[in-house]
Amino acid sequence: MADDLSDFIAASGAPAGRPLQGLTVLLVEDSRFACEAMRLMCQRSGARLRRADCLRSARRHLQAYRPTVAIVDLGLPDGSGLELIRDIAAMCPRVPALLGTSGECGAEGAARAAGADGFLAKPVESLAAFQRTVLAALPASAGIARASRGPEDRIAPDPLALRDDLARAAELLGRASDAATLDYVAQFLSGLARSARDAPLQAAAEALARDGLTGLRSRAPVNRVSTLVRDRLTASARF
Repeated sequence: MADDLSDFIAASGAPAGRPLQGLTVLLVEDSRFACEAMRLMCQRSGARLRRADCLRSARRHLQAYRPTVAIVDLGLPDGSGLELIRDIAAMCPRVPALLGTSGECGAEGAARAAGADGFLAKPVESLAAFQRTVLAALPASAGIARASRGPEDRIAPDPLALRDDLARAAELLGRASDAATLDYVAQFLSGLARSARDAPLQAAAEALARDGLTGLRSRAPVNRVSTLVRDRLTASARF
């Protein structure tokens, strides 16, 4: 199979600046903003990227081909990424490198316990750190190539991807009538705000998540998050 790790190593003449040349990465991620960052990192590293935005889509991908690297976000719209990590870890033949990704505290331990070989903490911004983490997770990857370093190390995703995520959150908030949807929106916006370094939105999303843990939903946290999301969409529309 063209994506096999053995084929990659055998043919590896990967240049130092593109140490993932020839690899196929399956990214299971619901955020367009996070996907854009990963797309740029894979592009600059020489890897091919395929994206699934939910568990169901990821399983369809895995039925059709075997990636060299799978990167799974732990918070997905149709379930936990931990479930998918456990399933991928049990596959035979196994995906050579399996990584979890999240910005939540304690997420790395949970991902590794589920079977992940490594972990990418959000926000994922450093190209060199991304390359090092992927290479470290690959069996026998040491010495294939060195991670890239330089003035262009930090990745800046397209702001339009951030706007797309905010618009999606606004749509969900506008029709959210159940606890599960609000819990998902709180988790989604918390991660998005962390990646965008938007402290007020992150704090509001985390307050919404805490409100859900009480079992007694109040309107104030929902209204606060909705207002912040609308404000950011309005501001981005001016540019």
